[in-house]
Amino acid sequence: MRLFYRLLLFLLASSMGSAAVAQQLTPPLISGDFTNIRFPEFVKQLEAKTPYRFYYQPEALDTLKVNLQVTEKPLDAVLLSALQKTPFRFAFDNERRVYITTGTALQPNLPDNFFMLEATDAVAVEDETVVDEDAKARSNSSTSELKLYEIGKRPATPATGKVTLAGHIRDINSGEPVIGAAVFVETPATIGTATDQFGYYALTLPAGRYELKVRGIGIKNTRRQVLLHANGKLEIDVEEDITPLKEVIIEAEKDKNVAGMQMGLEKLDIKTMRQVPTAFGETDILRVVLTLPGVKSVGEGSTGMNVRGGATDQNLILFNDATIYNPAHLFGFFSAFNPDILKTVELYKSAVPAKYGGRLSSVLDIATRDGNKKKFAGSGGIGLMTSRLTLEGPLVKDKSAFIIAGRTSYSDWILHQIPNKTYKESSASFYDLNAHISHEINDKNTIYATGYISRDQFKLATDTLYKYLNQNASVKWQHSFNNKLYGVLTGAFSDYRYTVSNEKNPVNASVLSFGLKQYNVQADFSYFLNNKHTIDFGVNNIYYSVAAGSLKPIGGESLIEPDILQNEKALENAIYISDKIDVTPRFAVSLGLRYSLFNALGPRDTYQYLPNISKSENTITDTISYQAGKSIATYHGPEYRLSAKYSLSDNSSVKASYNRMRQYIHMLSNTASMSPTDIWKLSDGNIRPQIGDQYSVGYYRNFKSNTIETSVETYYKSMHDFVDYKSGATLILNHHIETDVVNAEGKAYGVEVMVKKLTGKLNGWVSYTYSRSLVRVNAATTGDMVNGGKYYPSNFDKPHDVTMIGNYRFSRRFSTSLNFTYNTGRPITLPLVKYYVGNSMRVYYSERNAYRVPDYYRLDLALNIEGNHKIKKLAHGSWTVAVYNLTGRKNPYSVYFKAEQGKINGYQLSIFGQPIPTVTYNFKF
Repeated sequence: MRLFYRLLLFLLASSMGSAAVAQQLTPPLISGDFTNIRFPEFVKQLEAKTPYRFYYQPEALDTLKVNLQVTEKPLDAVLLSALQKTPFRFAFDNERRVYITTGTALQPNLPDNFFMLEATDAVAVEDETVVDEDAKARSNSSTSELKLYEIGKRPATPATGKVTLAGHIRDINSGEPVIGAAVFVETPATIGTATDQFGYYALTLPAGRYELKVRGIGIKNTRRQVLLHANGKLEIDVEEDITPLKEVIIEAEKDKNVAGMQMGLEKLDIKTMRQVPTAFGETDILRVVLTLPGVKSVGEGSTGMNVRGGATDQNLILFNDATIYNPAHLFGFFSAFNPDILKTVELYKSAVPAKYGGRLSSVLDIATRDGNKKKFAGSGGIGLMTSRLTLEGPLVKDKSAFIIAGRTSYSDWILHQIPNKTYKESSASFYDLNAHISHEINDKNTIYATGYISRDQFKLATDTLYKYLNQNASVKWQHSFNNKLYGVLTGAFSDYRYTVSNEKNPVNASVLSFGLKQYNVQADFSYFLNNKHTIDFGVNNIYYSVAAGSLKPIGGESLIEPDILQNEKALENAIYISDKIDVTPRFAVSLGLRYSLFNALGPRDTYQYLPNISKSENTITDTISYQAGKSIATYHGPEYRLSAKYSLSDNSSVKASYNRMRQYIHMLSNTASMSPTDIWKLSDGNIRPQIGDQYSVGYYRNFKSNTIETSVETYYKSMHDFVDYKSGATLILNHHIETDVVNAEGKAYGVEVMVKKLTGKLNGWVSYTYSRSLVRVNAATTGDMVNGGKYYPSNFDKPHDVTMIGNYRFSRRFSTSLNFTYNTGRPITLPLVKYYVGNSMRVYYSERNAYRVPDYYRLDLALNIEGNHKIKKLAHGSWTVAVYNLTGRKNPYSVYFKAEQGKINGYQLSIFGQPIPTVTYNFKF
């Protein structure tokens, strides 16, 4: 009987406990009128009526409206009705919390057997690749985060020592590699790395079990459960995170401003660049780069960049590792890069990695997307002056993909509508084509091939026709030797040439031409020694062939005498090594050394001049002829790369760097900005290579959970033997160009302050730069002096610069963007007085660049209208309506003077002297 009562008591207690749990977990009944209210208000009313608390991203649901009238309905049924036909899901936990997520419902509780998984429940491989197959199905993505992946063969006894886990992070929808994603574990200590340009990562960890976390720009945060027995690979597919606010940076990137080793690095993605208004409505990456601190141009309509006081030729511009010599269309009104194929843009202003060389001021590294390996897709845009189309898709699904893109202009119709005769009789056009193929041979070998061609031609109310061409190609072979070591072998070709022709008058019909070809082969290796050492090393070889210039007659009636300059050839070689060392969790250093060797080669005749006097044709003492392949002049030397970072706290750090750069090729130009008629000159026995040293120090601090970034960087740069010109220099078709140029020295220094707001409806950045760029020509022994041998401002010296980029999203479909720019006017040399010598009028000029044109400021505004966000539709479209130079300010591009009727009159030329409205339609499918 006692046993019976005990059993009855146990059953009664069990039923009461079950009822209590059921009561606790059963959602309450809801009654109410929720007509036409926004979701946040809907949640407030539910929280007031129930003991439940809601957790969600307000930005994702602030525009969602609820239309419900319910009576005595369970909470889960009410939520199901409110969220039907939306991508949002909900889940409850045992603590009366409700989680609203996008795409897949959150699993708030771990399975009962999660920590007791048998070997049959895990995926095990022996030192080979694990492919996260479950991540390929969205419905199983949360489950894949809970599955245990065993790396390596399970030993009889628990494994000890350290092992290396490596693999790739790829987009689940396109197969594209995810660059810069953070891959890390947080226990027992935070150990992590970032994926490189191929989406590759490698982590060295003690054998054991970990939760591997992955975060990155434009992807959803995810994690994988791994049990490490031996070296192996884990390939991870991740989902794209389409944020409703087009946030520039997400969680993984928020602390890179503080925690990252690199300083002087600006990284942009295509979402960021599309938010900045431009002159003709099309996304222009170089215009966006010009909004960054320390980056300027000499005037409107110019694409040439001046980075931290450097000249336009001191920037190395790489497009999939091929050098671009003229990055502009139509005299700089458009950049040469189709925005639809771009993946990342990285600008190095200081602490330049050792793998880069050949320029003094900066490296602009532009990478394209690989193409969609999953399905066929396309995108494009139609504007008032240009149109573009991009197609991509798999060649072999999940293995290889292609992407092709084309862009063309049709600006003549606008020119012909302008009443001004000068413009009405002008014509201008361009096109460019891109093609890229990637193929994964196996898990250790991948091949990439890129081709690019662009052509421009324009005629501005004269009979002179300008044409110029860019052609580039590159092939890469990536090979993984093992989890710790991989290499990339690259071959690239660059071809830049232009012609200026005049055929209207048969008697003086002629064509002026210039051409430059560059062939380079490089091998780059990365060795992940351990989590404290990442070693990069490699070699680089460049062969230059320059057709320095020629003038030839056109047709049999032309009286023009042919004039052809000697071709120039040279070989540039370099070897480098660098090591990133995490000394302590707070202190890290990067040490690098690059050694470059340059040989100017024959066949060519060179001139010898009298020593210690200014070079001229009258001081030539000898002519020396060199046969093909013979060395004319040799230059070489080390290039040091040093940088350090010390974390003061979790949200602040200081960084310092030093780098030496050498440049063996020079741009000669008779304009202050880059133009298609510039010529490039190789170093030789008379023109020495440029050498630059830069010292930088910076302080970085983040606020409000890393949502606001601030930084202050200061720098000092010294430059030696860069090219400047004598007064009245002749640069085109000059057989003795060394007699009109001088090797100058310069210095540049400045402070850059930047504040970024990374998230929220309102985001963007504000920057202020104070900088000086000064030049001195003081060759006292030869008599080559300018301004009496004293420093004078360079053509691009602009002390003050303020830039503000702001983006505000009203709703999921409507947003606006604003761009404000102010900078000091650039220096000019003015005529001061006129005087007469005999009966001839002469003009006395000021010291070089002693005065300035008026200051520059401009305000641009754009409205972005997205199409509806239905997932299943033929194409997704958007409109951008923008106004460039909203205030209509006539900013001076140049100030020039003419002698007219015995007077010297000054004139100001403005490129955009009125507001320019644009409308662009963008689409993708």
